[in-house]
Amino acid sequence: MPQSDMSPERARLLELSRERGVSLSSLSEMIGRNSAYLQQFIKRGTPRKLEEGDRGKLAQFFGVDQNELSGTMVKGNSYNAAPSSTESGFVHVPRIDISASAGPGALPDDEAPFDTFRFSQRWLEEQGLSGANLSVISVEGDSMEPLLNDGDEILVDRTPRAFRDGVHVVRLGETLMVKRVASAGAGRLALLSQNLAYPPVSVAVEDVEIIGRVVWKGGRI
Repeated sequence: MPQSDMSPERARLLELSRERGVSLSSLSEMIGRNSAYLQQFIKRGTPRKLEEGDRGKLAQFFGVDQNELSGTMVKGNSYNAAPSSTESGFVHVPRIDISASAGPGALPDDEAPFDTFRFSQRWLEEQGLSGANLSVISVEGDSMEPLLNDGDEILVDRTPRAFRDGVHVVRLGETLMVKRVASAGAGRLALLSQNLAYPPVSVAVEDVEIIGRVVWKGGRI
């Protein structure tokens, strides 16, 4: 089906996938569907509309309002009112209104994007992050100082990857934290603070969920 003959939501999804440089099959697998799902949606019109959950996952990945993928775009949406995500050479990464505690812990509130950060597509490629599942959240507390300060914003790579030691956002119980995570042997992980006033915490692998790896930070001087 020529792009000019597609419905607006199909054309928009195809446009976004090309801009981000990620295949439709990869996007299909990301939302938990078979690899041909989005190809069939765009080229054959099956299904007629994406389910709300699928639209939400895709919208978060691309940093756009999910109405862009439903054919009912609403003017004046809040977080996507910044520079257009169609701007050549740039990717708009969603800012999520939650904090990962660098102290004793913080509970996540609303995980809906409220804004975006614009990153160079070339820079993302140089960092091995082209097509990655990225989001930006803030840091709360002082346990990761001087590496990460209270109020810093961090770019989190949430793409499923083999674990390696490094700075990660993790969920322990109902608490979201940013820590340096290291293998501790015998099925355990060490959650390490940069600030030596905070002692290491040892946890069983099955008790902690690794949300994503911290790959960039930004903050005020």
